Amino acid sequence: MSRRRKKLPESPLACSIESLSHEGRGIAHHDGKTLFVDGGLPGERVQARYINRRRKHDELSVEDNALIENPHPERTEPPCVHARVCGGCALQHVNPEFQILHKQQVLLDQLQHFGKLQPEDIALPLTSMELGYRTKARLGVRYVQKYDEVLVGFRERHSNFVTRIEQCDVLVPAFGQSINVLKTLVHSLSVRQRIPQIEVAAGDKHYALVIRHMDPLTADDIGKLIAFSEDSGLAIYLQSKGPETVQKLWPEDGGDLLSYHLPDYDLRFEFHPNDFTQVNPAMNQSMVRQALAWLAVKSEDKVLDLFCGLGNFTLPLARSAKVVTGVEGSVGMVERGYHNARLNHIKNVEFLAADLHLPLIHYEKQAWVTGYDKVLLDPPRSGAEEFVKAIHLFQPPRLVYVSCNPATLARDAGLLVERGYKLQKVGVLDMFPHTTHVESMALFSL
Repeated sequence: MSRRRKKLPESPLACSIESLSHEGRGIAHHDGKTLFVDGGLPGERVQARYINRRRKHDELSVEDNALIENPHPERTEPPCVHARVCGGCALQHVNPEFQILHKQQVLLDQLQHFGKLQPEDIALPLTSMELGYRTKARLGVRYVQKYDEVLVGFRERHSNFVTRIEQCDVLVPAFGQSINVLKTLVHSLSVRQRIPQIEVAAGDKHYALVIRHMDPLTADDIGKLIAFSEDSGLAIYLQSKGPETVQKLWPEDGGDLLSYHLPDYDLRFEFHPNDFTQVNPAMNQSMVRQALAWLAVKSEDKVLDLFCGLGNFTLPLARSAKVVTGVEGSVGMVERGYHNARLNHIKNVEFLAADLHLPLIHYEKQAWVTGYDKVLLDPPRSGAEEFVKAIHLFQPPRLVYVSCNPATLARDAGLLVERGYKLQKVGVLDMFPHTTHVESMALFSL
């Protein structure tokens, strides 16, 4: 027997915002219940409408900015007209300086909460451009038959519906200013109702669309896509099922790969639109520069780069180290790493495939599990718990951990400290301005 969802109150609720959650929502209380209020900032009195009611807390959203009493000094007008509806960003209503300081506090809170840790030093946050920075994204697509309209964009807040937008200010302009063009393109296709998403990917010079289609395309559809590619300069890739089915449609020349540069190290990386790459090129350059500075690699050092991907840290490390070993779970990424090493004429690297989420006892007798002078970790959101538990197999005197999830970084930092490491330094980097994503870096030493 299904439980009927309770009807939400229709009238807005006046509430006083006491603090800010880690997700950037205002925290208030009403009748003994915690409220999480989208768009609310500490010290404000706001009118908020109910979005969801749960057993232990309710979720609301600020109804009208004009009705806010005692507005926070860092409150600002969102640069994007769709900010209040679109789920792509959550912090556009506050100044970027406040955003990054909030993210820094989230990191410090998580370190204290999960690991009871206080770093010896807090590095200045790394920041870059706040708009037009994002080179990769997965955009939802929906054909609304009632209005004969195609929507392209991120999902709405608290909803699976695609947001009705005209542009996206955080995407690089080649994509962000082309939302209406993409809508027109999809609408022109016979399978407009069977296209659920478009992935966008940009290199330094070339741009690509990966169009997911759930029904076969007609010859007329193919012709329209080719004509669009020729007119726009955007490469078109098609995906009929899973990621392994992605194939380039047009242009026929130039190969399947995009590229980006790390000029500090005179390196060029080639990648497929499906490959994982950092979405903020300027921040990626700053991040690599800081990671290598913190590691302080010397010419005689043997360095281990775990979760290495296509070699974003591995190859810069190889410019300074004696030898670098990059380990990655994906065989395809290992192949891409070797491809990029050859592209840059780098020979003092090796790439290996291993599932780093398995207990390292599975790899204990393999040659790469041996002594290293320095280790760099750049794990996914789940962190690097299994490696940290097996740190005794490596005992690197110096370790840099690049994190996209402060909670798992804090957990792993606590394990490292239990095993004799000092948390020397932490810092945040604003890879995703205007969002609540917290990217950070930590330096550990014995």
